[in-house]
Amino acid sequence: MSKRKLTPKQRKFVDEYIKLGNATQAAINAGYSKRTAKSIGQENLTKPDLKSFIDQRMAEIESHRIMDAQEALQLLTRIARGEEKETVVVSTQFDVDTIEKEADLKTRIAAAKEILKRYPDSDDLLKAQVRRAVADAEIAETKAKEIQKVNQHDDSTIVVDDLEDTDNDGED
Repeated sequence: MSKRKLTPKQRKFVDEYIKLGNATQAAINAGYSKRTAKSIGQENLTKPDLKSFIDQRMAEIESHRIMDAQEALQLLTRIARGEEKETVVVSTQFDVDTIEKEADLKTRIAAAKEILKRYPDSDDLLKAQVRRAVADAEIAETKAKEIQKVNQHDDSTIVVDDLEDTDNDGED
């Protein structure tokens, strides 16, 4: 971000713009005149300081509110291992209580499957690609053997031709 500080009105504009996604309404909510809000809103979006501040705020929001891949895998791992507890309401004839319990077996298996999807070894598409690669390799090997047989046959023909040429050379 630039060294220039944003005014409180500009900061309010940025916060409103991030919430609403509408520059005109953000300008109005930030305290700019309704008459000039549209042009001020668009102008603010082109200012490097404000643009940089918006990008910075969006990165902060993203990093704090959105789970990244590592967090997701860690959560799935805790569930699969039975380490993640859930609160369950249990009622008896006389009372209602809450208890913490591990995920049931079905949920743990589902979590394990979700984890395995992220690894190439368990990917059905990868397995199909491997089967195709093996088949292609076998086809290529078979073709190579056929070509080798043809070449051996051609080599024996060449040898015979060479012998005939040798005989011809002797007659000349």
